[in-house]
Amino acid sequence: MRTSLSRPRVAVLGGGVIGVATATRLALRGAQVVLVTESELADGASGRSLSWLNSFGGMRSEAYHHLRVLGIDRYRTFAARVPSSDFLRFDGGLTWAAPGEDTHRAAFEHMRRNGYDAVWLTRDEVPRWAPGVNPAAVPEEGAIFNPGEGWVDLVALVRHLAGVFTEAGGVIRAGGGAADVVVEGGRAVAVRTGAGERIDVDAVLLATGADVPRMVRPYGVRIPDATPQALLVRTKPVDTALRATLNTPRVALRPAPGGALVMDSDESAAEVIDHGDGGYEVKDSTVEQLLREATAVLAGGPRLELDSYGVGRKPIPGDGEPVLGELDQVPGLFVAFTHSGATLALIAGELLADEITTGERSPLVAAFRPGRFR
Repeated sequence: MRTSLSRPRVAVLGGGVIGVATATRLALRGAQVVLVTESELADGASGRSLSWLNSFGGMRSEAYHHLRVLGIDRYRTFAARVPSSDFLRFDGGLTWAAPGEDTHRAAFEHMRRNGYDAVWLTRDEVPRWAPGVNPAAVPEEGAIFNPGEGWVDLVALVRHLAGVFTEAGGVIRAGGGAADVVVEGGRAVAVRTGAGERIDVDAVLLATGADVPRMVRPYGVRIPDATPQALLVRTKPVDTALRATLNTPRVALRPAPGGALVMDSDESAAEVIDHGDGGYEVKDSTVEQLLREATAVLAGGPRLELDSYGVGRKPIPGDGEPVLGELDQVPGLFVAFTHSGATLALIAGELLADEITTGERSPLVAAFRPGRFR
């Protein structure tokens, strides 16, 4: 970018939460922004994310933990300014391991050493801290409760941000098919929509989720990719006192707007059949088993009925850490490729927008730049 540009022209490719959050921040900073999406907003990974807001455990770098904590902080600021209680809640997270496993004890000690709020609960203490949970499902070793964690419904958040974006002068080109970056003279200078329209810009952000590694490969950029398939199941509204996010050995679940629950698990995702042509097959038995597992961890064992499910790819970089910032090989072309897109969306959008509009590199992004793989 050139800091002499008073109103830089920026194209953001991708209608997920990171793309929309960054586009919104850019527009609020005065940039001329067009948001280009292949299909509808939040139609990809953002539409099938458990969206647990957390920095649980210790298996990540210090810089990544710090960024996630900042991400949670931005959501708290958002909640204080926006009447968002329907789709953003901070009611804590409850996690337990399979009986006999001691990995959670080490994670608990690590969190406590780093000042991350965590409480070790006995089985009998669980109902007081996390109403709606079946204490009999908790192993004898106990569980970890993180009072500062929460959840967000990303579809609702994306809709809200899109409204702010358009009010700030941003333009949305949704459902236009796959767009490409135009590189001339070694620099990103435009995007070409699926309909063939060329949009000249000063900078481009690729926030296309699991497609980012493929889209930067022609420029000699290698981003290791560990993207798996994901399955998120949504129930019909259910009578339960559950407010916290639950992460258990066989199912993870949380409340959702309207009284529903959403849930996933690694086991259920592994049973999804990928036909390799963009189509997926989900067995009825997979969904039924996931619903049974959720029923077992809820107080009173409520009957859960399927409302809908989403299936597709879940972006995860090969080293597990975010990939954020400008490509060294192509000035003007920025990328955002990360797991925990929900937790990072607001802070990542803020940092990327600041870099794009000012040309100044943030030290908070230093550890996550795509150049680290060269």
